[in-house]
Amino acid sequence: MVKSDLSATVMCTSFNLRKASRAITQFYDDALRDSGLKSTQFSLLAAAGTAGALPISRLAEEMAMDRTTLTRNLKPLEDGGLIRIESGHDRRVRRVSLTPDGEAALERALPLWRKVQTGLIDRMGDQRWGDLLRNLQAARRAAQE
Repeated sequence: MVKSDLSATVMCTSFNLRKASRAITQFYDDALRDSGLKSTQFSLLAAAGTAGALPISRLAEEMAMDRTTLTRNLKPLEDGGLIRIESGHDRRVRRVSLTPDGEAALERALPLWRKVQTGLIDRMGDQRWGDLLRNLQAARRAAQE
């Protein structure tokens, strides 16, 4: 048994964010199940679809992920024919873009995402939801400074 007082660890920002993230991810995964996409895959496709073809390093920055983790998460999407990863003008730069199948998958998932997103906002209320987004952005900025 640890002799140190660990009671304050229940207030750990990382622990609480991860716990909330797991619950929210499961909530969105359940809602998106019929689309064949997981919420993480939906987010990657949406980011790639919004930005058009962009370098992996830029997508990693947008997603607040390191390149190795992003590359690992992109692999099933590439294998499934939902994204294309190609060399740019500079062969060292690899660009990510949606394929027609990726665009179709995103279109199929979008109504399901809208429904779960609206449902969560309704459950939380507009004020708390807006506060949550602002607080998450502030926490990310603080951690990255």
